[in-house]
Amino acid sequence: MREKLRKAAKWIVQRLGLLGVAFRLQEFVKSLELANRRRSEPLHASDGLPVPPAKLIVLVGGHADASSFLLGGEEVARTIREVLAANGSDVGQMKAILDFGCGCGRVMRQWHSVRDRVALHGTDYNRDSIDWCRRNLPFAKFAINRLAPPLDYQGGSFDLVYAFSVFTHLSAELQLAWISELTRITAPGGYLFITLHGDAFRTSMTPDEQSSFDGGQLVVRHSRMAGSNMCAAFHPQNYVRQVFAKSLRVIEYSPARLGQDVVLLQKA
Repeated sequence: MREKLRKAAKWIVQRLGLLGVAFRLQEFVKSLELANRRRSEPLHASDGLPVPPAKLIVLVGGHADASSFLLGGEEVARTIREVLAANGSDVGQMKAILDFGCGCGRVMRQWHSVRDRVALHGTDYNRDSIDWCRRNLPFAKFAINRLAPPLDYQGGSFDLVYAFSVFTHLSAELQLAWISELTRITAPGGYLFITLHGDAFRTSMTPDEQSSFDGGQLVVRHSRMAGSNMCAAFHPQNYVRQVFAKSLRVIEYSPARLGQDVVLLQKA
C-alpha cells in the first residue's frame, strides 16, 4: 500500500509539473538533517582539509552522509590510480589534470599530495561549489562552466580529464557535446576517465526502458533536469563504444567497479 501511495504521489507531482521543485525540497531536507547531525557530532577529515557544508555534500552525493562523501572520494581517486597504473601511467607523473564536474572537491582533495608537481584544475557549473573550493582547496585552480560547452581551456591542455558521475546526469545532446569538448582539451595520448550507469542498473529501469537499453539505445530520464541528480542516464556498452566514444580508444571497461561502470578512454 505504501509503495502504491508513493507512486501515486509521484504521478500527481509530475502531472502538475512540480517534480523539480519536489526534488529540490528533498535535497533541502537532507541538508538540514546533515547540518543538525554535524552540530552534535563535528566531523574532521583525516586529510586535515575542511569538510564542505551540508548543502554541498547533498548536492554532490544525493545523500546526507558526510563520512560516505569523504570515503567515496578516496575510493574514486584510488581507482583512478589503479586503472592508470594497470595501463602504464601514473597520476604523479602528469603535467596537468582536470576534474570535470568537481562539485565541492570530493575527489580533488585526494590529489593534495601531488600538488607540487601536477597542475590541478577543477570545473563545475554550480557557483556555490566552486566558491567553496576556491576558499578551501587553494592547491588547485577552479573555474565555473555553463551547462553546455565550451570550457575556457586551450586544446590539449590536460594529460588526464576525469568525470565521476557526471555523464550519468546529462541529456543525450549534452553528453555528446561534452565528450567532444573534453576530447578537445585532452592532450594527444592523454586519458579520459569516466563513470556511467551500465548493466548493473538494468533492474531499476521500466520495461520500456529495458527494451531500449537492450537494443543498444541510451536511456535518459528527466532530461529537462540535466545537471542535477534528478536526471539519470543509462549507457549500454555498445552505445558507448559505437556512439559516445567512437573517436576515442577504449582502454578499459570495468562494469560496476565504482557502483558505476568505469571507462578509461585514450585520445589518439
